[in-house]
Amino acid sequence: MSKPLKPNIIRAILVLAIIALALALRLPELQQRPMHGDEAVHAIKFGALLEDGYYRYDSFEYHGPTLNYFTLLPAWLSGAHRLIQVNEWTLRLVPVFFGLVLVLLPLLLTDARGKAAALVAAALTAISPAMAYYSRYYIQEMLLVCFTAGVIVCGYRYAQSQRPGWAVTLGVFFGLMHATKETCILAWAAMAIALLAIWRGEAISHLKRLNRRHVLAAAIAAAAVSLLFFSSFFTHTRGILDSLLTYKTYLTRAGNNDLHIHPWHYYLHILAYFRLGNNPFWSEGLILGLAIVGGTAAFNKNWSSGANQALLRFLVCYTVIMTAAYSLIPYKTPWNMLSFLHGMILLAGAGAIAMFKMLSTRPARAIALIVLLGGGVHLAWQSYLANHRYDENPANPYVYAHPVNDVFKIVQRVEEIAQIHPDGRNMHVQVICPDNDYWPLPWYLRAFDNIGWWQEVDAATPAAQLVIAAPQFEPALLHKFYELPPPGQRYLYVPLFDGYTELRPQIELRGYVRKDLWDRLLEHEASSKNSSND
Repeated sequence: MSKPLKPNIIRAILVLAIIALALALRLPELQQRPMHGDEAVHAIKFGALLEDGYYRYDSFEYHGPTLNYFTLLPAWLSGAHRLIQVNEWTLRLVPVFFGLVLVLLPLLLTDARGKAAALVAAALTAISPAMAYYSRYYIQEMLLVCFTAGVIVCGYRYAQSQRPGWAVTLGVFFGLMHATKETCILAWAAMAIALLAIWRGEAISHLKRLNRRHVLAAAIAAAAVSLLFFSSFFTHTRGILDSLLTYKTYLTRAGNNDLHIHPWHYYLHILAYFRLGNNPFWSEGLILGLAIVGGTAAFNKNWSSGANQALLRFLVCYTVIMTAAYSLIPYKTPWNMLSFLHGMILLAGAGAIAMFKMLSTRPARAIALIVLLGGGVHLAWQSYLANHRYDENPANPYVYAHPVNDVFKIVQRVEEIAQIHPDGRNMHVQVICPDNDYWPLPWYLRAFDNIGWWQEVDAATPAAQLVIAAPQFEPALLHKFYELPPPGQRYLYVPLFDGYTELRPQIELRGYVRKDLWDRLLEHEASSKNSSND
């Protein structure tokens, strides 16, 4: 008879399965979804760093510099030295990597929450639709959540071992949080309040017992990491000051930007149940329910046996505070909820194990196991749908102000015109949209050097041979095409697109191309068709 597998081997197999599942939900078809406007903005800014070694922290329009600098590694490994050589795969590989690290971090808490609970938390992180979807988003959020998790894990490991290595690593993660996004202050505040809550009246005695050298080492590590990034590696010291002044901008936007004002229950509604029309329903209710069970178990020794109750209670306080804070802030975008969803997932891991301890009969435990497995399959299926079938569809609750697939048709048509234009990609193009609302087109048209990006029609400049504009500018464009030029210098323009074309849902774009170019394109297509038939 063959010997049964040792527990460590079983655990290793499960960890590998979780890693494989996480990658399967994150890596395939990274280029399929159109770039979000925010992704494109970050990508263009990264281009200056890649091509010229230039990065200056902008405290008004951008978040921290870590995303840009960490993108250098996959870009260099791919052999890219110019932005035109970089593609969406290269960029999105950065959040995929940190999303995978986030999946693995709970495994460092096995002695605190139990091996089974840690595995469940890792698995839930892997299959959570929100976590999987935004792990493929070239924005700062996944990096921030990963570094926040690093602080929690390293903080716990240091508290248990008192080893200076964990203190330094804790400081590094603190510095990375600060260098990633200004919302890190919410996590810091929640952590501090949670610690005070679990320490109760013993906070001063706990602080006195800290090793001052270790605290100093952690502080130096945090400051060094933050200063390195914000100073652009000591080439722009002003960035250090701007990293502090940015909070004025953040606090102003938190309540005064009408475009992103949502009710307090916005995040919970997305997580609990969301359905648009006859499309599939979306829910991370399994995680919410298990998190409640885990939070309850934190205050019951029988249900949380084998787990560190102090850590569980810290996670309860931290998660409740983070959820409340983000819910009360009027400014909301769905990726912001990842910060407290991560806390819920950690509690859910403990809740899954506690649930079996609450249930005393085998039939009840069998039913619970079926519910858990079924719920897990549903979460994984939602992750697949979110990333492959509804990746730019508003029926997906994680899609927010997102460009639609028409973007690819716009770019394809511009490329087709460039192929038959004497100047190729150096042809003159004008894009006219109010309030610079043309993103992500600058990313997709980055190979075109002679593009003018306008917020209104400028009658003083000559009309380009190809113009893309918002419908509201059509009267002004027609006036510019046919009335301003003197007789004999007027060219006929025809529609560039075959039908109604959107940048985002209900945000139409129209294209205009000179008829002589259009006729040349038709001749080229006819000639290509005849050649293929021969």
